[in-house]
Amino acid sequence: MPELPEVETVRRGLQPHVEGSLIERVEQRRPDLRFPLPDRFVERISGRIVTAIGRRAKYLTMHLDDGLSIISHLGMSGSWRVEMGGEAVVPGEFHYERSKAEAHDHIVFHLQKPDGTRGRIVFNDPRRFGFMLFAEDGLLNEHPSLSGLGVEPTGNRLDAELISSLFRDKRAPLKAALLDQRLIAGLGNIYVCEALWRAGLSPKRLAGSISGPPGKPGVRAERLAIAVREVIADAVAAGGSSLRDYVQADGSLGYFQHSFSVYDREGEPCQRDGCSGTVQRIVQSGRSTFYCAACQR
Repeated sequence: MPELPEVETVRRGLQPHVEGSLIERVEQRRPDLRFPLPDRFVERISGRIVTAIGRRAKYLTMHLDDGLSIISHLGMSGSWRVEMGGEAVVPGEFHYERSKAEAHDHIVFHLQKPDGTRGRIVFNDPRRFGFMLFAEDGLLNEHPSLSGLGVEPTGNRLDAELISSLFRDKRAPLKAALLDQRLIAGLGNIYVCEALWRAGLSPKRLAGSISGPPGKPGVRAERLAIAVREVIADAVAAGGSSLRDYVQADGSLGYFQHSFSVYDREGEPCQRDGCSGTVQRIVQSGRSTFYCAACQR
């Protein structure tokens, strides 16, 4: 399933084509995705102008000029394809070929940009685990999909003091705490493994063990805050990871997975300078964890 960097890559790919554009018409080719599409879906968004494309955790938000917002989730295999000026924008080379089957093009937005250019964005989802729901702008954070989400793992707000506060007295493994969407929103299995390696912290240590006393965050919390922010920033800059069915908004795939330090590298030498350890794989809460026991303590 796409993680935060993939979703942010999609947002940035859609933004220049969608923001400010008029939704001239919408093709709804099936009544549901993971969930039934909202009542009067086509009627309520046709003729509206998209004022902004946002993101909250792993959700995309499309804001319309009448105060309505569309909350969109990519699910396991969902992607947006941008077709403008009569041509599909597909830069770069494919690592995994995206679905070209029209049968999987479930929702099509026909757009007119402010400069008069016409085109469309197409939501393609072979497995149909994605979804689109409505929310009013003023109530967006109260929507069941978004309410209760924790802080975003981007920007300076996620600092050592906040992490110390969030994890203090928690006896869950550190990896489990990082994946708790109520604490930090948007982190997934891949980038948590990568951030823990960068921070030199074991995924098995108790989350509370990295917190210092109130007002004095521990050095481990400082290392983790920096590592989380940097690994997310690097992944976004690289275009996200090229997981099996995932494609970027423009149809291309990111290649950050080729620079993963521990994820899916079981049995390989640790890449940290001076470390002679080997990447191990363990299972935590049914998910694979990759780490180096020699340098992650």
